[in-house]
Amino acid sequence: MINKYLEILEKLFLGMRFDGEWAKDLSQGIGVITLLVVSFLLFLIVKFLLKRVVGNLIRKTKFQYDDYFLGKKLERRIAFLVPVYMIEGLIYAVAPDLDMLDGFIYALARIGEITTFTGIIISITDSISEIYNSFDVSKNKPMKGFMQVAKIIAIMICILLIIGVLINKDMKDLLIGLGTLSAVLMLVFKDPILGFVGGIQLTSNDMVRIGDWIVKGDADGNVIDIGLTTVKVKNWDNTIATIPTYTLISDPFINWRGMTESGGRRISRSIIIDIDTIKFCTPEMLERYKKFQLVSKYITDKEAEIAEYNKKNNVDTSTLVNGRRQTNLGIFRAYLQEYIKQNPNLNHNLTMLVRQKDPTEFGVPLQIYCFSAQTDWLSYEAIQNDIFDHVYAVVKQFDLKVYQRPSSYSLSLMNDK
Repeated sequence: MINKYLEILEKLFLGMRFDGEWAKDLSQGIGVITLLVVSFLLFLIVKFLLKRVVGNLIRKTKFQYDDYFLGKKLERRIAFLVPVYMIEGLIYAVAPDLDMLDGFIYALARIGEITTFTGIIISITDSISEIYNSFDVSKNKPMKGFMQVAKIIAIMICILLIIGVLINKDMKDLLIGLGTLSAVLMLVFKDPILGFVGGIQLTSNDMVRIGDWIVKGDADGNVIDIGLTTVKVKNWDNTIATIPTYTLISDPFINWRGMTESGGRRISRSIIIDIDTIKFCTPEMLERYKKFQLVSKYITDKEAEIAEYNKKNNVDTSTLVNGRRQTNLGIFRAYLQEYIKQNPNLNHNLTMLVRQKDPTEFGVPLQIYCFSAQTDWLSYEAIQNDIFDHVYAVVKQFDLKVYQRPSSYSLSLMNDK
């Protein structure tokens, strides 16, 4: 058909008294333009059919995963194959007659075919990625890095094929020549290669998931994206930190997922007791402390144990330093131990203790070590603050004082006295 069309055009130009070569060239040029126009019209028609007709049919199906293939430019890229193959076929059919433009147009058609297939592969890859991300397993096993590698490989193959078309070389010859450039390619694609290896290790070892709270350098927040070369972290101040993927393998970082899964977030805070306020308990002090319900039984039991020990060892109890005695700090520690034990906002399946730490020049640190039952930040801070609000308020009831560095105001009051 195209040959007949070209013959008609050539006879028309010859009838208009054009030179034979001019008539042939003009007929070829108009033939090519006609071919391009027809191909473009076919492209629009096929695109319309795919987008409107096929797209509506896909949306109406009960199978939900086929909807992910819509909106990824897939229909446009598939429709583009129609004019590409049409141009290739017709030019190939009339190649002996198109000695002027056949090589150029055919090369363009081949490049169009290669880039179109590459685009289709990328669209399908993006759709598969979205389908996978719709499953819960994607949070534990993110595949974005692997999908990015697949797209990079597709693009690299596309570039090689286009180069082969332009210089008229086979893929095998290009790959042989590519071997000599491997060192340069390793340098250019260093980050993607390291990121790919790092992504495999992160995924296979389950080191990082989407939603994990991690701390790495200045990054402190939840992981929102795991890519081929970078991991994005949304910090608590809503800034976004970008971390190279391979550094999560080469350098240490903190992942708080274990804390979340354990159902308890650690509270580890100390108050400093002024050593000058620590003393043996007198009978009057013990009677007063027995009114505190949390330690009433402890004091009674401890007194019986101490009395039995002192009697057994013939201790002279007329002096406080002889034998065993209760101290206000010891009773206060027992009070705090019972207080956290009965606190409903703490996780009682994890470690709960109150302990003395090594004394410092400021006093004796008394540490509360336990785990809150809520792991989210707001609840955790509220639970921790409630505990220490109570501690600071009640410490005076045990004739103890919390050390506080004197301020200029305190010193001025002392001087006035």
